[in-house]
Amino acid sequence: MRIAVGADHAGYPLNEQIIAALESLGHEVLDFGTHDGSQPDDYPDYAYRVALSVQRGEAERGVLVCGSGVGASIAANKLKGVRAALCQDTYSAHQGVEHDDLNVLCLGARVTGSELALELLRAFIRATFSGEERHLRRLAKIKAIEDGEFQAKI
Repeated sequence: MRIAVGADHAGYPLNEQIIAALESLGHEVLDFGTHDGSQPDDYPDYAYRVALSVQRGEAERGVLVCGSGVGASIAANKLKGVRAALCQDTYSAHQGVEHDDLNVLCLGARVTGSELALELLRAFIRATFSGEERHLRRLAKIKAIEDGEFQAKI
């Protein structure tokens, strides 16, 4: 699988571990940096590059790491077709793919230890979208929200 990866300065050390883990599992990594954790930078720059790569189909999935994972998740979700989520447990990391077609995993390097982060990564990468009708229906509603055409049924 081709996976786009990016991190700001706060996520740099964990990001290097993620890249090594993905490569050891045989995945192709599109590394969008940062490559220098000593220089302060801004997570939206990396979130945009990873999310755009997923949106364009250049990568099948993406992984973003910032201090908390929250900012990267917010920024990545601004692009149509990107379904990014901050995950802090393995259930959410795989279930997000299986039910919600999650395509960008966000991690917080300052709040998630490296061993747990690598478990989350493996759960995310190994999961596949179920394609069940109820999940397709819900994703269609999300697309309608993105397209400004949503009509809530409540």
